[in-house]
Parts: sequence; structure tokens; C-alpha cells
Amino acid sequence: MALYVCLDILLVSITVIFLYLLRIGAQRKSSSPTNWPVLGMLPAVIHNAHRIHEYATEILIESNGTFEFKGPWFCNMDMLVTSDPANIHHVLSKNFSNYPKGPEFRKIFEILGDGIFNADFELWEFHRKTTLSLMTQPNFYSFLERNTWQKIEKGLLPTLEGFLEKGVDIDLQDLFQRFTFDSICKLVLDYDPESLSIELPYIPCEKAFNGAVEALLHRHILPEWIWKLKKWLQIGKEKTLMKAWKSFDDFIYPLVSINDEVEKQEDGYRLLKSFQRKYDEIGKKCSARGDSHEFLRDTSLNLMLAGRDTTSTCLTWLFWLLAANPSAEMKIRQEIEDELHKKEDKKWRNFSVEESKKLKYLHGALCESLRLFPPVALEHKAPIRPDILPTGNHIEANKVVLLSFYSMGRMEMIWGEDCLDFKPERWISERGGIKHEPSYKFTAFNAGPRTCLGKEMAFIQMKMVAAAVIYHYNIEVVRGHVVSASDSIIIQMKHGLRVKLSKRNVF
Repeated sequence: MALYVCLDILLVSITVIFLYLLRIGAQRKSSSPTNWPVLGMLPAVIHNAHRIHEYATEILIESNGTFEFKGPWFCNMDMLVTSDPANIHHVLSKNFSNYPKGPEFRKIFEILGDGIFNADFELWEFHRKTTLSLMTQPNFYSFLERNTWQKIEKGLLPTLEGFLEKGVDIDLQDLFQRFTFDSICKLVLDYDPESLSIELPYIPCEKAFNGAVEALLHRHILPEWIWKLKKWLQIGKEKTLMKAWKSFDDFIYPLVSINDEVEKQEDGYRLLKSFQRKYDEIGKKCSARGDSHEFLRDTSLNLMLAGRDTTSTCLTWLFWLLAANPSAEMKIRQEIEDELHKKEDKKWRNFSVEESKKLKYLHGALCESLRLFPPVALEHKAPIRPDILPTGNHIEANKVVLLSFYSMGRMEMIWGEDCLDFKPERWISERGGIKHEPSYKFTAFNAGPRTCLGKEMAFIQMKMVAAAVIYHYNIEVVRGHVVSASDSIIIQMKHGLRVKLSKRNVF
């Protein structure tokens, strides 16, 4: 308890000591933090921790996309923060081999173990090749299509209808998180936890993701010794992270054991079983995990994180953006009727993976949601060897380079003067097709060799969900509901998205 009190006193003291100086600094027109003796720029970060992504964006805009952050002299927190596309391209593509995840990344994201997000070199190649081979199997997209529509018909729409009949508002973000959690569990673990229902059951593993991603961001902000001390004391966000860790293990390990016993299931997509076979063949040679159960736990958790949070985050921001831009919503409905032939019979019909490609304006709307609110806010890199970035910045070996994906969508130098506007047309070519943007400019799915393998899968699933909801319901954000981005690795809504539903007269 004494250590707990001392730690709090230390943090409060840092804030109090520099509060007056910060107020003086706030009078300056510059957003750049003051580099104080001993403490460096940390006081400004602590002062803006509640809006860290917006603050980073202000600094990067003022600094033309690249900024050298100076941490306290005793904490080894100096880093370079950038949102410059040339730097992004250099780090993620051109000089990819020099920028592995590295030991510092693994230290921060230790909860992910030997999963793909933490993996480097041979282990990363094993994960990527195995995942790619499984996703290119002939039955993968038919399985995705069947299970997505099943979850929409038996989970999402009945739940929305239930709340509509009750006449109460609902947190749309919570529903989308439950939807994607159930879907990714079915894909990875061949198990549907059925968290999406009118009862909205509490499943610790499903809710654990939210606290975990917030704690992981704080590990980037705080000096390592502070978050390690908090972890040892089991307090604050570190306590939340440890509880999340236990929830993940309690949920995943029993299902891994069940999958280990099942040899064949004709109706299922045996992703985890396939991973186990590959691990037994070659994976154990490059993994530090002692047995296949630990490795499969890490693999499952990484895939669950990718499948739950990224897709649900994009859908949540999409519906908020559409509520603020009703003309765009009308165009999406018109496109659904025109391209999927709903206009003639006024009857909803589930569409196929191939048919989803016809929904180009909806595709553009999803891209705008991803551009303005990329699910993964930042990327953490550290070079093995010294390097010079295209902007001329010298990077020492092992120095942290933070790539701010969130800031990129808000920079005029990248997207023009209308960068803050929601314009699905931005993604439509003159010929009416989908306009391609380089991955180092549109980084929602990362870039270079680590580009997300689930990109196409995500667009298919999001189009199915978004089209079904937009076609059946009018959605209005509850008056007075505050919408802001969360201070976490994943750009969720801090207070959810409270909405009221009304039925569309389409029949």
C-alpha cells in the first residue's frame, strides 16, 4: 500500500510541479511540447493523455509530419513520431528488414505471446504463410459468407428488432463488438459464444479487449519503470490488463483443447486444427512457446484481436459519420436497390461475396471511415541498424519510431484541404470504379510485407453488416450523446455510440 501511495504521489507531483509552466506554455501558439530539464517533454504528454491522438496530430501538423520527442533523461523514452508517407513507405516497405517488431515491442505487447503481431523473422514468416494458405483455400469465402449472414439473421437483426420494440436506445458499438467477437470465434475456434442476443450476456473475454487496448497505449506513454511497477503492484490499468490476460486464457485454452481432440468436422472451417498441424511440422522450431497449446492460444488471441476490434471499430465510426451525412446514407441505400435489384420487389435478399463488389459507394464510405478513424492508431518500430529517413532524420539503432496512422487522415499535405470531410466520392474513380491509394498513404491495413491478410475479408463482412442495417433501419444518434475517440491502441468510441432505431418502410 505504501508503494502504491508513493507512486500516486510521484505522478501527481510531476503534474502539479509543471502545471503552472504548462499553462504558460499553453499561451504559446505552438502545439509542440516544451523540452524541460530532466523531465523532457513528458509533462505535456501527461497533460494531454486524455486526448493523446489529437494532441499528436496537432504536433505533427505543425511539424510537417515528423517530430522528435524527448523523454526524461533517465527513462530512455526518446523517440521519433511521424505521419509522413515517405517515412511510412521507407519503414514499412523499402527498408522493412531493418525494422522488425523488436524486443521493446514484445515487452509492451507481451500479452500477445508468439502471435503474428509480435512475431519477427522466421516466426513471422511461418504465421503469414500459414494464414495465407488457409485463407486461400476454396471453401474459405463460402464459409465466411454463410457464417456472416447467419450471424446477421440470427443475432444482429433480431437484437436490433428487440430494442426497437422496447423503444429504448442502444449502444451500436457494443453490438458490433459482439457481432465481430462471435464471428471471429466461430472462424478461429469453431465456437460461437452467442454474445450477440437481446439479453446482451456478459462474457468476460469479449469485454476484456477494451481494457487491454487502453492499457497497452499507456505503456507507450509512461516510462517503462512506472508501468512495470504498476504491474508488480497490480494497480491501475496494469491490473486491468492482467485481468484481461486471465479472461483470455480462461476462454481460449479450453477451446484449444477441444479443437485438439476433434480430428474432422465437415461443416466447419478447421483453421486452428490446420495451424496445429503446421506448428507440429515446422512452427515449433521458431517459437519460444513450450507446447502447441500455448502457441495456439497466442495465435487465437492475435486473430481474435484483429477480427473483433478492427471491423467493429470501422462499422461504429461509419454509422456515426452517416448520421452526420444523411445524403451519403441515401446514396448507399440507392446503390443497394440499384445494384442488388431490391427496387423491383422491395424485398431484402442476402448477397454473395461476388455481389458485394458492386457496392462501390459503400466501399468508399467504409474507406472514409477507415481513413479518418483507422482502427489501429499507431505502429511501433525500432531499427536494428542506424538509418536515415527520407525526411532527413537520423535514427539510431533500437530507437523507437512511432508511426501515427490516426494523424495521417487529418493532414492536408496528404489528403488535401478537405481532409476532415467525409467524402466517399474520394474513393470513386472517373470511370466509376474503386480508386486505389498507396498503402503507405492509406494505412488502415498497414503497408508493405505486413499488410493485413484479412483486408478483403473485412470489407466483405463490413459490407454485409452495413448494408443489412442501412436497408432495414433509420439510425439516429441520441441527442446529447458525446462522441470522442478513446485513448487506446484501437480507436474506439470512448463512450460508445448510443442510437435510436426506427423501421424503414421498405416492404
